[in-house]
Amino acid sequence: MSFAKALSPAVREIRILCSQSGPASAGAREFILSKYPSIKKHNPDLPVMIREATGTPARIFARFERGVEKHVELDNLSAKDVESKVVQLLGS
Repeated sequence: MSFAKALSPAVREIRILCSQSGPASAGAREFILSKYPSIKKHNPDLPVMIREATGTPARIFARFERGVEKHVELDNLSAKDVESKVVQLLGS
């Protein structure tokens, strides 16, 4: 899946949590820098929240229709691995 297209309308919200300086969150930060503009460009009405706090494990949460919420851990992953985990999460 490329982030160059609209996501499913079932996806209601995306929340990304990570540490702003911790090495375990480096892949998540790189993913945000490289993919966030594309996600927002193709999904302008989708809320995408990024929360940074020292010591926070890198995770992404997705809220779907009917209040279903899922998440995956992103600690110690490369940006490419983070992207594949995000694709898995949003595709399920």
